[in-house]
Amino acid sequence: MMKQTIKDIIFILIGALIFAVGINYFTIPNHLSEGGIIGLTVIAHYLFHWSPGVVNFVLNMALFLVGYKFFEKRTIVYTLLSIASCSGFLYLTENTGKTITNNTLLASIFAGLLVGAGLGIIFRAGGTSGGTTIIARMANQYFGWSIGSAMLLIDIIVVTGSVFIIGLEKAMYTLIVVYVGAKAIDFIGERLDERVGVFIISNFPDVVLNEITTKMLRGITVLEGRGGYSGRNKEVLYVVISKQEVVRLKNIINTLDENAYVTVHSVHEIVGKGYKSDQTKLVKSAR
Repeated sequence: MMKQTIKDIIFILIGALIFAVGINYFTIPNHLSEGGIIGLTVIAHYLFHWSPGVVNFVLNMALFLVGYKFFEKRTIVYTLLSIASCSGFLYLTENTGKTITNNTLLASIFAGLLVGAGLGIIFRAGGTSGGTTIIARMANQYFGWSIGSAMLLIDIIVVTGSVFIIGLEKAMYTLIVVYVGAKAIDFIGERLDERVGVFIISNFPDVVLNEITTKMLRGITVLEGRGGYSGRNKEVLYVVISKQEVVRLKNIINTLDENAYVTVHSVHEIVGKGYKSDQTKLVKSAR
């Protein structure tokens, strides 16, 4: 548990640094904006020359005090760490380098990639950057929206209001920033952990089951089936794994039974203990 906590903290700090670099090296130098609270922070910088780090901290903490009750203790701690680290790195990276590019389109793409990647890493570690990401996580928890899609909707509303400050053309480029950022968040925060369900029909189900549970440390459900043509009873194995493990699973099955029938389908969501907790139990029992 302690090792995992340390790992989460390190990833939150890395994500916060990437996030800050995206803002201070691509967004602000090219007079672009952002969505959500960071968008309001950037606009305040343009209007009053206030420090983005300080403004970001104040606004995010205000919203955090409203939404903290919707999260468990661990998420609250991680969110506070995320707010502090994002604001701290924004402050530390202010005016630390020259403009990397004056190409507005290129800056828009890289701003979206860096900000989205930073937030995605933070989300995977269990934190948020505060601000509207708190609302996005609430939408994800209660309505099943993807975090990226919820943030995209909120961001578009904020960007629309920024037209009066940065102009219509820059606001249009900013839409590219938030769109790319939302896709980066979804990819890093969710799709890297995409899971699939696999049905396996084999003439040697016991052997296949034993190999998968031993070598992949995955729990398997055994279903009773019957061949529609042959009428013979068969055991059907069902397992949920990450998408990256599919090739390894196929290799194991082919080694044991090259005539096995295997189907793979996407799993949108796992409710309950989930395959991660099952994996942990199997790891402990294997030791």
